[in-house]
Amino acid sequence: MTTVEKKRDGDKLYISIDGTLDANNAPVLSKALEGELADTNELYFDLAKMDYTSSVGLRVLLKAYQEIDEKDGRMVLRNMNDDVKEIFTLTGFTEFIEIED
Repeated sequence: MTTVEKKRDGDKLYISIDGTLDANNAPVLSKALEGELADTNELYFDLAKMDYTSSVGLRVLLKAYQEIDEKDGRMVLRNMNDDVKEIFTLTGFTEFIEIED
């Protein structure tokens, strides 16, 4: 089971994902982001406990990125394991989304 925790600090939103983002679990993240991004200029994802993402999970993250980018905000993906980082690299996400180790 995938869990998503969120914490707000002013216009900064911190999201931690524990589990996988696939067709069954990506809606959990999508639901957690609903209504949150309007008041967010900086969005941080802690992916230390995320072990996999499918194209469905990538679409949820891309949609969040586009919404933040439209208002010149910042989105950062943090603490990815090597397998997850490889997915983001192969799909080209590392070309436009900020990655922190």
